[in-house]
Amino acid sequence: MKIFNNLKYILGLLAILMLSNACNDYIEEEIYSDITSENFITQDNADQLVVGLYGSLREVYRDYTFEFLGTDIFATKGETFSFSATNDYFNLNSGIGLSVWSNNYSVIAKANTVINRFENQINWSDANLGNKDYGIAQAKALRALGFFNLVQQYGGVVLELEESQSIRTDYARSTEAETYAQIITDLEAAIPNLLSNPDTGRFSKRAAQHLLAEVYLTRAYTSFAETNDFETAAALAEQAIGNYDIRSQSFAEVFDYDNQVNDEVLFAIQWGNSGLAADKNNNKHSLFMNQVFNYPGINRTTSPYGTSGFGAMPTPFFYSLFADNDTREEATIHRALFADIEDTYDADNDGPLPEDVIQPGDTVIFYPKYALDATELADKLNRYYVYQPDQYLFGLPDNIPGATYQYSANQERTNFPIFKKFDDQDFNEETEGARDTYVFRVAGTHLLAAEAYLGAGNSASALSHLNIVRERATGVANEYTTITIDDILNERALELAGEANRWAVLKRTGKLEERIDLYNPQVIDHGAFDASIHLLRPIPANELQLSDGSLEQNPGY
Repeated sequence: MKIFNNLKYILGLLAILMLSNACNDYIEEEIYSDITSENFITQDNADQLVVGLYGSLREVYRDYTFEFLGTDIFATKGETFSFSATNDYFNLNSGIGLSVWSNNYSVIAKANTVINRFENQINWSDANLGNKDYGIAQAKALRALGFFNLVQQYGGVVLELEESQSIRTDYARSTEAETYAQIITDLEAAIPNLLSNPDTGRFSKRAAQHLLAEVYLTRAYTSFAETNDFETAAALAEQAIGNYDIRSQSFAEVFDYDNQVNDEVLFAIQWGNSGLAADKNNNKHSLFMNQVFNYPGINRTTSPYGTSGFGAMPTPFFYSLFADNDTREEATIHRALFADIEDTYDADNDGPLPEDVIQPGDTVIFYPKYALDATELADKLNRYYVYQPDQYLFGLPDNIPGATYQYSANQERTNFPIFKKFDDQDFNEETEGARDTYVFRVAGTHLLAAEAYLGAGNSASALSHLNIVRERATGVANEYTTITIDDILNERALELAGEANRWAVLKRTGKLEERIDLYNPQVIDHGAFDASIHLLRPIPANELQLSDGSLEQNPGY
């Protein structure tokens, strides 16, 4: 992708920076040439520092630790009675989540380096002062993004705003209110100097307006909210939407593999299949799927579906949300999987049941939207597996006597319609994907606007934005005539499943506990959620151990 064309150049630059930033207690720099970090970075190559900053976002957006599990629409793939700290909150502890903390602080640290070097090291000519301002604006916007990712999970965090020049252990957390204030300060400083139509992969003015709208919207629910936060969020969302009409392309077109750079996408993490190996390492295609290579006729290495790389699946509630006229269903999930190799299915190894010869392109498994009657089910089970809607969880259904396909012969015990909208065309099992990861889309901005207007008491405007999203999906104008926060959450589930941080959205709206108690199978069975503890994540134990005691743990951990 365009922004990463010069990564080899970046790596050389970062190597020099690492040497220049090393602790003086251990390394004393020896100059073997006239090239140093101070004179190597010039106004002509300074943008490579910014490009490196974008590269650090890849690890943030391929880490799903605290985004999906433990919500109403995603749960673990294990038995209903199985335990998972991130899903049912049983034994959630400080040994979990280090990657979330460290990956976002890596972005923040690199942003601080950009800001410091642009402001204090590089000699800018008058003709290039605009490039200086643009680089700093991008760094501040991405630093704000990192802090926002953190504050939603942990509450107040360490507001480190300077480039690290030495080893420190005296980091102390700011309050949650102070963290939000800093995020807002960074974004408001960045927006005037960001471009409306930057090069592909760069953070645009509208992307920053979308992010700032979500920041104000999230703060609006807190005890330290300001009186006009909902209204401010709505106004920013309107600016981010601009004059773009999401109905100009279908939901399926937005996720078409050959249409990844399109006008609805405000910001995406870029991947690709050229350049360095790191360019092709996305894992988004491996989410929300079972091990399909356990089915007959699907080969592990040649499967067009890939392999499962994350222990999550959609909940039965998620599937129930799709109306018959909702075109997003076909674009979001696979209700049928097809063979890619020739295979022979034999349920009982040459017993009385007939074999089935499978050819590439044959249906291997079907997950109907509505339950089939006994006659139709028995007929289809003579040709392929069928799992009914009430069987979309771990379990072993009763065999149908005489049917060719016997459930007991299927070694895959968790069977459900797998995700489709993140399908890749260039990958290696669960890794090495080349598809971009969408971070902000205009459809999501409409849903932010709907939520903000609802919070501000403007139901008419809230309905207008919600109905635009719904109309694109169903073709029906003004389908919603009333609006509640649950309507918005349901529409977000249908539109943004696997894209937006579902846990953070449920937390901000005050709906997390209510909806997991209703819809998450493991939570219903044995959930240990405690609102006095689990609305914040534990500060990672590694970070506490490295501090001098100034870094405080969240209550209850």
